[in-house]
Amino acid sequence: MRESGGHKVVRILWTCIWLFYLSAPVIDLIRGGHSTGVRLLGALGLLAFVVWYLILVIRTARQMVVWRVLASLGVLAAQATVLSLTLGREWLVLFVYVAIASGAALPAEISRWTVPGTTLLLTATAYAVPEGDLYLVGLLVPALMGGFAMVGVRQMIRTTVELRQARATVAELAANEERLRMARDLHDLLGHSLSLITLKSELAGRMLPEHPDRAAQQVADIEQVSRQALVDVREAVSGYRRPTLPGELAGARTALTAAGVAADLPAEAPEDVPEAAESALAWSLREAVTNVVRHSGAKRCTVTLTNAQTLAGPVLELAVTDDGAGGPALPGNGLTGLTERLEAVGGSLSAGPAGRTGFRLLARVPLGSPS
Repeated sequence: MRESGGHKVVRILWTCIWLFYLSAPVIDLIRGGHSTGVRLLGALGLLAFVVWYLILVIRTARQMVVWRVLASLGVLAAQATVLSLTLGREWLVLFVYVAIASGAALPAEISRWTVPGTTLLLTATAYAVPEGDLYLVGLLVPALMGGFAMVGVRQMIRTTVELRQARATVAELAANEERLRMARDLHDLLGHSLSLITLKSELAGRMLPEHPDRAAQQVADIEQVSRQALVDVREAVSGYRRPTLPGELAGARTALTAAGVAADLPAEAPEDVPEAAESALAWSLREAVTNVVRHSGAKRCTVTLTNAQTLAGPVLELAVTDDGAGGPALPGNGLTGLTERLEAVGGSLSAGPAGRTGFRLLARVPLGSPS
């Protein structure tokens, strides 16, 4: 399972943050009164331990089978034991790194046993080292907490990676399903029309020399079928591009924020809105927000979606209000198109100044079937 760069950085930071515990053996090498030969061997042993520890933890079990990880941990534990018994109690801190490496490199079902096992080995070694029991209390808690903290970090990273992979899989499946649906719909729309066009073209070709009038009729039929097929395809494509209120609310928030306009929008769109009515309101919201961003010079825009009861029945009202320059509503392609869309579903549109300054657009659609 592959990790992203951010996951690797988090894991490495959690791994290396414990390196400050190495100050005890380093100080012991400098001030512990050891001979030059012992210092040299101790430094080499400490360097080998740290390098082995970092390789084991940074590579993790993704590149190593479990038994190799266990063998590597055994080598680390042996180094920590030998260095502690030969150089003194300051070197007991190496067992903390063995516990951390155990939690970072092994699966949780195994590390939950190896981390306590490492602390037991630390306890046994501490009682075998002169005055080692004095350091024991200060090392048991870091060993246990560090080991199990790395277990949690490893599990968190693994869960995050799996979640991202699952989301990518779901998105891919949804895209494939949409492509299949589009292909199926286009096949259903065009299959019959294209077959009919082919058949009539063959008939027109055979009739042309002897019966030009009948061939002309076939050509006229071909034109009619072609036009109808074009209308069907346009309607299908228009259906795929049908805007929705949740999508337009999200787009409006993004557009207003990018334009530096404070946006006060509903958190979510009403449910159970008829498809045609929702599409008309979504177009209205898009056009209104576009006008706010381009022409109003507003600093704040408020969008509300309200259910209301009228004599004609329940309606859903969309109001878009800004505090910009205001002024009367000038007729244009945008407002004219919105009016036509809303009237097609039995709705209405009104637009005009909102108080002394600002502008307000109110779109209303019925929640039942239009009369």
